[in-house]
Amino acid sequence: MTGIARNIEEIRKTIPEGVRLVAVSKFHPAEAIMEAYGAGQRIFGESRAQELVAKHKVLPADIEWHFIGPLQTNKVKDIVPFVSLIHSVDSSRLLLEIEKQAASAMRKQEKKLDELNRETLREMIEQDLEALRAHLGEARL
Repeated sequence: MTGIARNIEEIRKTIPEGVRLVAVSKFHPAEAIMEAYGAGQRIFGESRAQELVAKHKVLPADIEWHFIGPLQTNKVKDIVPFVSLIHSVDSSRLLLEIEKQAASAMRKQEKKLDELNRETLREMIEQDLEALRAHLGEARL
């Protein structure tokens, strides 16, 4: 067991049931985060948008990312599509930008789902047609 895994295990023993541990991963390389991930940690906090984006690209998709530092409005669009929680909203201007970017990200996600639903429907119809043709072909024999 690594030092990181041992630390996570010890911390988990001290926190009450229902409390979720956010591991602050700022300034730590992806390899160290993977050690914590290997120990079962899935929630990580970053304080720099660029570092968060870079780590999100190379680490497992099931990580729940939290943004824990000061956030500039021009960085919101970079993190909103995948971040679960922003802890540091300090102005109405920032809040409005988060809402704007979240709505935009939702529209993009809905468009992807719509495309996926149409493709799935097309596949289902094709499968049904094949089954019907097979059934009709058997009925003619």
